[in-house]
Amino acid sequence: MRRVDGFRAGIAFAASLGLAGCMELGGDVTRARTSDLNAPTIMGSGPKAEPAVLPAEAQSPVISTLQSRRSILPEGGAFDQVAAAVLAANSRAAEAELRAARLRAEAQSKNWLPTLGPQISLTSLGQVIAQLVIDQVLFDGGKRKAERDFAKADVEVSAVRLAEDTNRRVYEALALYVLAQEAREKAGLSAAALKDMGRFAYIMEQRVNGGISDTSDLNILRQKLAEIRSSEQMSRETAETSFAELNAMSVKKLDGVSGLSAVSVDPAGARPLAVVLAEAEKERSVAGAQAERAGHMPVICAQVIGGTGGVSAGVTAVTAKPLGFGTGASLKAIEAATEAATRRVAQADEDARRDIARLMQEAQGLDRQGMEAQALTAQAKANLDLFQEQYDAGQRQVMDVVGVYETYARAAQSAASLKYRAVLARLEIARDLGLLADGSEI
Repeated sequence: MRRVDGFRAGIAFAASLGLAGCMELGGDVTRARTSDLNAPTIMGSGPKAEPAVLPAEAQSPVISTLQSRRSILPEGGAFDQVAAAVLAANSRAAEAELRAARLRAEAQSKNWLPTLGPQISLTSLGQVIAQLVIDQVLFDGGKRKAERDFAKADVEVSAVRLAEDTNRRVYEALALYVLAQEAREKAGLSAAALKDMGRFAYIMEQRVNGGISDTSDLNILRQKLAEIRSSEQMSRETAETSFAELNAMSVKKLDGVSGLSAVSVDPAGARPLAVVLAEAEKERSVAGAQAERAGHMPVICAQVIGGTGGVSAGVTAVTAKPLGFGTGASLKAIEAATEAATRRVAQADEDARRDIARLMQEAQGLDRQGMEAQALTAQAKANLDLFQEQYDAGQRQVMDVVGVYETYARAAQSAASLKYRAVLARLEIARDLGLLADGSEI
């Protein structure tokens, strides 16, 4: 009867220890609040991807910010079709890492609870003694709370990396698509030039056959025809290669998609993903430093041990890391690591602002150059029409018209290149800001 009463007393004591773990004891061991639990993830569209159902206060600010971001790609446009096709085929390795981080955070969110485990020892008499040990930490210098914070920050880091990975994939697909569209347009311009230049070559050939012109001019025109034909073939091969690569990373063929979508991006609309990642990594580093610092402090635990010999209870104090002559330097190194994480955030912010400022100036410059190229193309076309009229009136030679036509063809090719380069610059800005895919659907 005494053994039964002792066991009941041990169970009651263990229950009281469990309640102690739910209260704040000097801010060291506290029950995990809802906000300390695993934050909702940015899930994919796979068959096992199910959104977490958590209250609003449980959401991480970092993940909530990522989820609130909206794509700048016009819905239903060419860019949106390409993005949807490549995202549907995304293997999403970063999503698997995020799921693992969420599970680690869920495990750490319960580290304030008592632990239960066996204790087996061999006595000097050769007897095996098995006991059941319940441990409840009363004071650990904040180590377990820091571990929960670390796991939560690790989820945020994985979420930002998933957003980065998704936006990078969309950008790569759109870059291939823009390159293919540029190559198609240039191939069309080359085909038109080949047709017009062939007409000039035919006229020159007739003049040579009639003894009016020299064969050297005809040879020059034939060489120009060969160059234009080679340029057209090269552009078509570039378009085919780009679409082949694009189709390899999408769930359907995209050869039938054509045209460009109007893309407008505001750098002030969202923080660069690189900065968000640096801040999440900083929080993780700070939590890790706090856990490491707490490891130098004593840990006070309440224990209930039950076995064949009865039930006993007590309080123990141990030190996870023994103090030594290098303890002071170790603590200073922990503080230095925290400061380094803060400086990495500042450096990431500076680098991101520089990159976006450069890309914005580049996009604006390309827009200006594109308008100038279009004006030059229109002027070259007007000169070509004038020379054509003068040729028809017998005031110009064939080679005079050919020279003006080459100027017009080069201006048209240049205007096409500048247009697509400006689009790519804006897509690159959107990639850095995480605005190429809806955060709620990543």
